[in-house]
Amino acid sequence: MSTASLFRPFSLKSLNIKNRIVMAPMTRSFSPDGVPTPEVAVYYRKRAEGEVGLILSEGTVIDRVSSSNDRNIPHFYGEQALNGWQNVINNVHEAGGQMGPQIWHMGIMDNHHSGWVPGSPFEGPSSLNRPGFSNGKAMTEADIADTIAAFGRAAADAKRLGFDCLEIHGAHGYLVDQFFWSGTNDRTDIYGGKTLPERSRFAIEVIKEIRRQVGEDFAIIIRLSQWKPADYNYKLAPTAPEMEAWLNPLADAGVDIFHCSQRRFWEPEFEGSDLNFAGWAKKITGKATITVGSVGLTGEFLAAFAGESSDPASLDELLRRMDRGDFDLVAVGRPLLSDPNWVRKIHEGRTDELKGYTKAALAELVL
Repeated sequence: MSTASLFRPFSLKSLNIKNRIVMAPMTRSFSPDGVPTPEVAVYYRKRAEGEVGLILSEGTVIDRVSSSNDRNIPHFYGEQALNGWQNVINNVHEAGGQMGPQIWHMGIMDNHHSGWVPGSPFEGPSSLNRPGFSNGKAMTEADIADTIAAFGRAAADAKRLGFDCLEIHGAHGYLVDQFFWSGTNDRTDIYGGKTLPERSRFAIEVIKEIRRQVGEDFAIIIRLSQWKPADYNYKLAPTAPEMEAWLNPLADAGVDIFHCSQRRFWEPEFEGSDLNFAGWAKKITGKATITVGSVGLTGEFLAAFAGESSDPASLDELLRRMDRGDFDLVAVGRPLLSDPNWVRKIHEGRTDELKGYTKAALAELVL
C-alpha cells in the first residue's frame, strides 16, 4: 500500500509536524543523577534528522523525591537537568524536528535492580504497586497537592525551554494510572471511589493545572493504557460507555491528543467493532489520537524488552486503518530505538534496508 497517508503534515495548536510519525517514549537510563548528557541530545537529534515528525522523550520525572526508582532516569527539574533538556530541544529544532517531554511520576515501584533507592518512600494513591504488593506509602492530600503543582511547574518549564508540546504519562501502572485502577486506589477520600470517573479526579486536576500553566494554545497529550503490567488483559473501561465516562472528562479538562497504548495496535478494543483503542478514543471524544503497539516489527514490545528479537513487519494494516481515519498519528518505538533513519527509509521505499530489533539496542544509545 502507499505510505502517502503517513507523510501528510499535521497541525494542532503549538504542533506543526511534517508527517504523522511519532517517536514513542522509551525509557533510557543514560542521564547520570538525572541530568541528560550531550549524547542524549545527539540521540534525539539523529531521529529528527531521520525525518521523525514528532519526538516524545523518554519519561522524565517531576520534582518529587520519590518520583523515580532509577538514579539515571532524567529529571525535568533543577538547573542542571533543565539545561540538559535545553540542549536536547535546541538540537532537535536545529535538525528540523519537533519534540515534547513525557512528564512522569512513577508512583509505587519495585526497588531498582541496582540497589539505589530514592531519599523518601515511594508514594501513590495507596501503598500498592499491584494487588498484594506494597512498597511505599499512601499520599496525603498535601502530597497530592504538591505533586499536582510539580506537574504544573514541569509543564511551564517545557514551554519556557521551547518544547512544542508535552505528554503526561498516565499509563502502564505508574502514578496517574495507579489512581485510575481500583487494584491500587483504595482511597476513601475525594481521590478514590468505586467508579473510574471518580478515580480520575487526580488526573483531571493534573491536566487542569498543566493547562493553567501553559495556556490554551500549547498542545497537551496524555498517554493511557487499559492493560496493567500486573495484568496484560485488564481493561479499565470494559465497554464503550465506560470508556466514554473515562475519556470525556479528561478531554474537557484540557487534553488535546490521546496517546492510546496497546501491546498490538491491530487488536480490537471491544467486541462488535474492529476499532482499536485509538479508534475508539477518537470516536468518543472527537480529539486527535495516536495509535501505538508493535508498529513495524514482529512480536510485541513487552516480549522484546524481555529479550525476544523482532524482524521488520508489513505496515499494510496500519495504513488501511489510517486511510480509514481511525487515528491521526502513529507512534513507533523499537524500530526507532534501533535505527534513527527508519522513517526516512519508509519514506524513500527502502524497505529492504529496514533493521530488526534485539535487546542489545537497549544497552546503548544508537546514534
